[in-house]
Amino acid sequence: MRDSNFIEKLLDGVEVEWKTLGDEAFVEVANRGRKPVKASLRQPGETPYYGANNIQDYVEGHTHDGEFVLIAEDGSASLENYSIQHVTGKFWANNHVHVVRGKSGLNTRFLFHYLSIVNFIPFLSGGGRAKLTKGKMIEIPIPIPCPENQEKSLKIQAKIVRILDAFTELTAELTAELTAELTARKKQYNYHRDQLLNFEDSEVEWKTLGELAENLDSKRKPITSSLREAGDIPYYGASGIVDYVKDYIFDGDFLLVSEDGANLLARNTPIAFSISGKTWVNNHAHVLKFETYAERRYIEYYLSSIDLTPYISGAAQPKLNKKNLESIRIPNPSPEEKERIVTIFDKFDALTNSISEGLPREIELRQKQYAYYRDLLLSFPKPEVEASDE
Repeated sequence: MRDSNFIEKLLDGVEVEWKTLGDEAFVEVANRGRKPVKASLRQPGETPYYGANNIQDYVEGHTHDGEFVLIAEDGSASLENYSIQHVTGKFWANNHVHVVRGKSGLNTRFLFHYLSIVNFIPFLSGGGRAKLTKGKMIEIPIPIPCPENQEKSLKIQAKIVRILDAFTELTAELTAELTAELTARKKQYNYHRDQLLNFEDSEVEWKTLGELAENLDSKRKPITSSLREAGDIPYYGASGIVDYVKDYIFDGDFLLVSEDGANLLARNTPIAFSISGKTWVNNHAHVLKFETYAERRYIEYYLSSIDLTPYISGAAQPKLNKKNLESIRIPNPSPEEKERIVTIFDKFDALTNSISEGLPREIELRQKQYAYYRDLLLSFPKPEVEASDE
């Protein structure tokens, strides 16, 4: 199927006629049944309520029942990749989507796949809020292979659908498989973390973080975004890199701990993370220095495993100030034990990160494969435009 002439072989010499979405012989426009309902007036139920980009709610009743393609009328998330949805069964459509489906000579799933490669921009009107009117929507051209032989035409359409659906299904299966693997690894990691870092008071000496780390907060320097000189030095804030600048104030290996921000309580991203090399840190992250790699990473893992709520002040703007940070009690086993713990965690980290990083890469690869074959399969020859006599 890598042969660029694949579509020609699939068509096997049959003609392709270009119709439009307004051709009532092939397309049904079912906009008349649409009905917008304000959120406050919707009756909760099991029927999906569709808007321009996706399901917005679940309601009682339905406006349509069957297999349809929904095309955004306005508010599409992207003009280049216009919002196209394939739906089956009972659903409710509001007035922000056009509702269309193929008739006896047009496979609706084929129509969905084809519309996903259409450039809608020439058919849109409006400035800040692009709109696809029905009048423009029905002008969109669609290919019909072998229209004079409906049975053969539908076989060609069905074959294209099977190939493209197979790629879609493969991507979904791969995503589910890798996501399950990542979830299992994270559970395994959390189990071992809890086991390794669960010290009894009598088992090990405890020290405060202020006794174990050198605090370099006094060297931090915030720069407003308008005054930063662009460069390749990472500029760190409470939750990671926020910009890249021209100069640096730190050079080495350090542990940053969030000083303020909602993430201190939400923990959607790590609140303790290591940095290396030349860096710039603003006043939203504490900067801690340790004598060894094992010391730094051990504290990083430990802080990521405990509840810091008792040390955090402020409700509207949570804050972990320097005094409270340095008062956090830390179990302090021998250097050898810290190295052993860190080695185990680093291995889990490497494995989990390889899956985490590999997941989007694999999905992107599959999506590119799908796009390649989709474009190949749907690259129907367009009629030649006759030259003007003028």
